[in-house]
Amino acid sequence: MPSGLAALLDDIATIAKVAAASVDDVAAAAGKAGSKAAGVVIDDTAVTPQYVTGFTPDRELPIIWRIAKGSFFNKLVIILPVALLLSLFLPWAITPILMLGGAYLCFEGAEKVWEKLVPHEKENLIEELAELTSAEHEAAMVKGAVRTDFILSAEIMAIALNEVKNLAETSIWLEAGVLAMVAIAITIAVYGVVGLIVKMDDIGLHMAQRENGGSQAIGRTLVKAMPKLLAALSTIGTAAMLWVGGQIIVHGFGVHPAEFFGLYEGGLAWVVDAALSGIAGLAIGAVIVLVHHQFAKPKAH
Repeated sequence: MPSGLAALLDDIATIAKVAAASVDDVAAAAGKAGSKAAGVVIDDTAVTPQYVTGFTPDRELPIIWRIAKGSFFNKLVIILPVALLLSLFLPWAITPILMLGGAYLCFEGAEKVWEKLVPHEKENLIEELAELTSAEHEAAMVKGAVRTDFILSAEIMAIALNEVKNLAETSIWLEAGVLAMVAIAITIAVYGVVGLIVKMDDIGLHMAQRENGGSQAIGRTLVKAMPKLLAALSTIGTAAMLWVGGQIIVHGFGVHPAEFFGLYEGGLAWVVDAALSGIAGLAIGAVIVLVHHQFAKPKAH
């Protein structure tokens, strides 16, 4: 019995060591994959605040939580198993599917540009307030945010999957573990930052009401700066949609715009590639917007 118990404990210790090594492998691979997807993560963070702008302060965090739950569902329930199945059985289909998602991002971005350039009939303040405070408007904004998040999440997960497949030793369980860890960590990071951004004016107001002069000055600065920051993030978010969408499509065709200028790596190559991808995204999105407006059914009044 003692020898049997000792053997069992040795087996448990060995299993524990293997499990610990596997966890370390997953964590290391997830960290590397997450860093590769950093650009898309930043875009996701810039895009989301525009879906919360205009709501009353008491609804901002609940709306962000609803979007975050949708993001978790996108990544863990839909994208992760589909990505693993495609990777196993239809690896060639991943790029075309991502390109379709990229086309949708281009459409979303170009539609926002269209709304800025083409004058629309303005509602009076009472109608606008009623719309902003309606449950239907909130549901529509959450749905739109989760839909956009799905495309960006798919790109993040595809980058992570590609990175883990480049490891010397990999398995379906390692890939699943890395994708799950990346999904959870990135979603918490993105929507944590988004929540901090949209509540920064409330934080500033609280600081401005303190007796400490330094806190008051910082608080007033935050309150004054937040409308400008949110407006800037709205513009950055639109540009991010066009850039990421255009980049997914042109890279899907095997085209890297910066290489036409002899730029293969470095900061300048990144800027040129992003700018030209954004222009391509705007052009693609503009065509889709025109087609959509041409054939979309008019809303009944």
